[in-house]
Amino acid sequence: MAEIKEPIEDYGLSKKERKKSLFSRIGVVGCGHDGRNIVSLTALSGMEVVFIEVSLEKINEALRSIEDGLDTKIENWGLTQGEKRSTMNRITGSLDYSSLKGCDFVVECIRYDAIGERSLELRKEVFKNLEMVLEPDAIIATNGTTVIVSELASSLKYKERCVTIHFPTAQPDARMLEVVKGTYTSQDVLDKIVLFSNLIKYKPVNVQESSGLVSFRLMATMLNEACQILMENVASLEDIDREFKVIFGQRFGVFHLADIFGIEKVVRLMEDMFAEYGDKKYKASPVLWRLYHSKQTGVSAGRGFYIYDENGKKLRPNKF
Repeated sequence: MAEIKEPIEDYGLSKKERKKSLFSRIGVVGCGHDGRNIVSLTALSGMEVVFIEVSLEKINEALRSIEDGLDTKIENWGLTQGEKRSTMNRITGSLDYSSLKGCDFVVECIRYDAIGERSLELRKEVFKNLEMVLEPDAIIATNGTTVIVSELASSLKYKERCVTIHFPTAQPDARMLEVVKGTYTSQDVLDKIVLFSNLIKYKPVNVQESSGLVSFRLMATMLNEACQILMENVASLEDIDREFKVIFGQRFGVFHLADIFGIEKVVRLMEDMFAEYGDKKYKASPVLWRLYHSKQTGVSAGRGFYIYDENGKKLRPNKF
């Protein structure tokens, strides 16, 4: 793939060479929902960020979405216009992996395809492409929830650099980072990830290699049980969410959270875990499959468990 020269200059910093400190320049491969959150978070933390996408259209789409998110912060949380400009100036979009040269940390965050799947082979290809352009001591991470990083690292020359870091992107205010040591991951890499977590003001939590980690295994079982309660007509959708928020002190109800996360992602991750563990508690509820097949996949689609306006504001429960 050829590098886009002019667009990169439009979207990034000048090319003046300067001495870099650790995590001053990082990369993200794939700038869908999860990738955009990571790009925005790290750029706001003062890091120069290069993200890779498959087309100029997707680069522009990602940049617009990131800018919209910063505008929301200005409206709600007091971010200034100057801080927004500085943040956007730290972000570069590119089609070419060679643009990641000089990054000491790159996160694989490829998006789901039209049917909600992330190919393991495609991820392996991403890791191989990264090893071709990065220095041997640069960290390569996946943000995958059900992927086993040891499998991604197995074909690389420098396996010890690979790690899983999972951001709770459906709950961006939950400043916690799941950190997974693979079979080959070195202690030096883990120590650097702790430093990275501190720089972005996130709390690192060590998790063993397992499909679904901790966060999604909990979410999957809670969501399936909530769907079962709904199917049994024990309580309404809104009341189930209301109880979940009030009793457990959560910002979002479990159904609203699933809509934010994306029903297509929820279903595919649950199917991954069911295939891995063979436990029916991870088998996606018929309610989830109904929404999935009808493409009512949550906030991004304008409807899921709830109906949303064009700005993603929840309007009312959906009838399905």
